[in-house]
Amino acid sequence: MPQPLAPEREFTMCFTSTPRGARLARRLVSHRVNDWGHPYATPVNETLTLIAAELTANAVRHGHVPGRDFHLRLTLAEGVARIEVTDSRAEKRPPADPAATDPLSESGRGLLLVTALADDWGATPRRAAPGKTVWAQLRVRQQCHPRTHREAPKPTDVELLLATASLLRDDLGSRPQDTRHEGHRR
Repeated sequence: MPQPLAPEREFTMCFTSTPRGARLARRLVSHRVNDWGHPYATPVNETLTLIAAELTANAVRHGHVPGRDFHLRLTLAEGVARIEVTDSRAEKRPPADPAATDPLSESGRGLLLVTALADDWGATPRRAAPGKTVWAQLRVRQQCHPRTHREAPKPTDVELLLATASLLRDDLGSRPQDTRHEGHRR
């Protein structure tokens, strides 16, 4: 198994072991990857989101232990994105080579998708607790600059704000009436 690299960026969170928790994890992966410079419609974002969806769905379906959550860790280091999903069920490890499923079956293709999409994947025993971690890695190129978090403008002079707001109005007749003064303006 390749050793995890020291992360440049990292996202770790715990989710309820339910379909809703898996859906939330998938959406947060997509948002985080977008924030890290890979917009929603790019192949990197879509691929990592799909891998996360499959791994978290498997954690809910096959790794669920009542009352236990699953953990997701997403890292980006040296051009490699890594998704790790940890659940509490140690005895249900995924097969090293997932077999093709019945074409009429409604399930059983998750790890085939992960195998096809990821550059590498595997499963390891969970450290310090019962369970396992299923991980997948994808080489990525930085296409865009990571999204910078903008700060709200600092409060400025109230009169300047009021003057600017009045310039943006189409006409004075379209302003809402002030009910405190019974519809009359001062």
